[in-house]
Amino acid sequence: MDGAIVVLIAIGAIIILVIAGIFFYFLGVWIRALMSGARVTIASLIGMKLRRVPPTLVVDARIRLVKAGLALDTDSIEAHYLAGGDVINVVNALIAADKARIELGFQQAAAIDLAGRDVLEAVRTSVNPRVIDCPAPGQGTGGMLDAVAKDGIRLLIKARVTVRANLNRLVGGAGEDTIIARVGQGIVSAIGSSSSYKNVLENPDQISRRVLESGLDAQTGFEIVSIDIADVSIAGVSQVSNVGAVLETERAEADKLMRQAEAEGRRAMAVAREQEMQARVQEMRARVVEAESEVPRAMAQAFREGQLGIMDYYKFQNIEADTSMRKTIAGDKDGDTDLTS
Repeated sequence: MDGAIVVLIAIGAIIILVIAGIFFYFLGVWIRALMSGARVTIASLIGMKLRRVPPTLVVDARIRLVKAGLALDTDSIEAHYLAGGDVINVVNALIAADKARIELGFQQAAAIDLAGRDVLEAVRTSVNPRVIDCPAPGQGTGGMLDAVAKDGIRLLIKARVTVRANLNRLVGGAGEDTIIARVGQGIVSAIGSSSSYKNVLENPDQISRRVLESGLDAQTGFEIVSIDIADVSIAGVSQVSNVGAVLETERAEADKLMRQAEAEGRRAMAVAREQEMQARVQEMRARVVEAESEVPRAMAQAFREGQLGIMDYYKFQNIEADTSMRKTIAGDKDGDTDLTS
């Protein structure tokens, strides 16, 4: 009996020591939560330890929320930690959103965080809009967009896009790269629809307004606040003082070359037509000679068939001689033929 009592006492002492150890292990965290008004039971702290959730992390997060005037149970914080989220970042985002009077719930903040977005940075961007360069550094022609107006003049454009995070579309919405691509496409399209590069240089704000009214932030995690044209220059003539004169001179030279090319084409067509007519003349002459060669054959055939007599032939010769003489006399009167030669 004495041995059994000793064993029971030893077991009781061990249990008391374990309980005391557990109590003192969580005592600091429990007292800190109690004194901060964010009460947490010892059983909850033990459960966190068993679930491999850092009790200190959960208690510190709850204390921050309580001190900021927000209420959130430890189960939600534990669930977000076990899902792989950044608890402190989410808590700081909730506090920042509350101070900025931005409506943001824990479930929404947790979803943004688990989606891979920095929820605290998103809240800060909602309060303080961020400026994005378009095109992004290292892209485009010398870091600028290359666009062509209707008159054929190339323009180099650089824009700055001011965006504010849209927390309601941040999950599943497109990012900054999409905003940059859409704004660049809108600027190039707006300049391409301009009748002259001069209109763009005179009123660059028209381009930014037209692009801004296109609703480029649809299905993105951002809201475009403004689009500002930071720089506009004409490609290839940035070192020339009188840009207009240079462009007019180049255009006149291009027009001259084009007209010369058109004239050369017409001359070549005329030469080809002349050669074609000469060839047709030679062809006609050949046909005449061919036809004339048939006359002696026809006369010979007529002699053989008795349709032409010798007297008829002489008459024909006399007619030819008389015709030749008349032609000679007519040519002498015109000064074309010399009868003495």
